[in-house]
Amino acid sequence: MDIRRVTSFDAVVAAGHLFDAPPREDATRAFLADDRHHLLVAYVDGLPAGFASGVETIHPDKGVEMFLYELGVDDAHQRRGIATALVRALLDLARERGCTGAWTGTEEDNAAALATYRGAGAELDFDTVTVSWGF
Repeated sequence: MDIRRVTSFDAVVAAGHLFDAPPREDATRAFLADDRHHLLVAYVDGLPAGFASGVETIHPDKGVEMFLYELGVDDAHQRRGIATALVRALLDLARERGCTGAWTGTEEDNAAALATYRGAGAELDFDTVTVSWGF
């Protein structure tokens, strides 16, 4: 397995099957143009097998933190440590970039995600609630 930071539109399109929906050109180009946005892709035998996306967030009293935006592994490559390796790679990148920490959210019953995050050294907080607005 090889994990690479993806910076080209074509590389995102080549990994498009890993996302919830096909990558939108406008959103992809805007994401890649911002150096605070990160997309790591795990390749197995030269083909995209998983990804992690991260966004650096900043707040006056917290400094810069890495938000693990999304994590996904192709069904054929699950349970091989790819997700944990991607999370660790994103955490390493966060440290390199001077982030003070990292955070993400997932469903309380998402056993695979929780195991992955625990395996990467996360502290779980079941007292938080995700609030969202759709537009």
